[in-house]
Amino acid sequence: MAPRRILAGLALAMAFSASAHMIAQTGGAAVPFKLGTFEQNGRTFLGLVVRDTQAVDIAQANAAYEKTNASAPRLTAPGDMKQLIARYDAEWRQRLGAIAKVVSSAGSAPAYAYPVSSLKVLPPVRPSVQLNAGGNYVEHEQGIATNQARGGRAAAAAAPTAQSAPGLWERKAGDTRDNPYLFLKSPTVIIGANDQIVMPRGRTQVDFECEFATVIGRTASHVPVASAGDYIFGYTAHHDVSDRAGRGDRKMGGSDWLVGKNHDTFGPLGPYIVPKEFIKDPMHTRHTMYLNNVVMQDSNTDRMSHNISELLHFASNNLTLHVGDVISGGSPAGTNIERADPRWMRAGDIAKCEIEGIGALINPVVAEATTATR
Repeated sequence: MAPRRILAGLALAMAFSASAHMIAQTGGAAVPFKLGTFEQNGRTFLGLVVRDTQAVDIAQANAAYEKTNASAPRLTAPGDMKQLIARYDAEWRQRLGAIAKVVSSAGSAPAYAYPVSSLKVLPPVRPSVQLNAGGNYVEHEQGIATNQARGGRAAAAAAPTAQSAPGLWERKAGDTRDNPYLFLKSPTVIIGANDQIVMPRGRTQVDFECEFATVIGRTASHVPVASAGDYIFGYTAHHDVSDRAGRGDRKMGGSDWLVGKNHDTFGPLGPYIVPKEFIKDPMHTRHTMYLNNVVMQDSNTDRMSHNISELLHFASNNLTLHVGDVISGGSPAGTNIERADPRWMRAGDIAKCEIEGIGALINPVVAEATTATR
């Protein structure tokens, strides 16, 4: 890893170590768990996921825990994931840890634990703001440039030396990177695991991008890089589905992030959120994209140009982030805009974005239904 990223990542690792210390103080080894939102026969509930096989209804489990632990504080069950995140440090971290221990040590599954396979997995959180990094993996940028040259397109004129953007990104001496680049993805395009990615009619160059995403834990505005870890709740997987076919003209330079990134269903998220204390090193985490079980992308977060603390810093200098908002770290190499012989996604494919320690976000790809009226 380049020295600049080592230095930037040091503060991040130190901030995360505090969470691990808190877990240690609760007594005994913590039982790792993930958090998700589920639907069962029309009923939606927050779930604590253990061993990737059981989803524990948090409200039901908490009621049972308080019934058998008379001295335990009485906690009101959160209504959704954002409420749980907001109350996690003050109330729910230790309680969920205790519930996870009870479930993992039980000889048989309690009545409030359900096989994940029997449930509909919803997006774990509904972010109000979904931000995605562009051009944030070294090889991804290099691959795009190589493919442009392969296609005979003239290389862009040499850009001037990157400059600070006052109020947004202050360049340190010796930092030769471009500034961070983030774009908005509409929260309305977010779907969950196993939901269908719908190919829009007439769009034939739809690409895959498997990304490591950060979930915000508290209100963040003008957050210093060194403090960014304090504002992170946890991590999830995000498939940034992308339409590469363009808008058909050169209006506004031809770049169109609405067309490219915001078709309905183009934002799979999940399947779960992993609290940050259970991800050993977020800046050294493998993620892999499969299309019909064929590896299309295989990279690691240590290939990011700007790490997650820097992205959060930059984002929070632009707009205030709130509990449950998501920053996706960008796509690694292997997308179709880098390939000499692209293999675009199409109806009938199975897309799988898998991230070490988080899980596999699997979505079938289907054609948009033809209707007489819309």
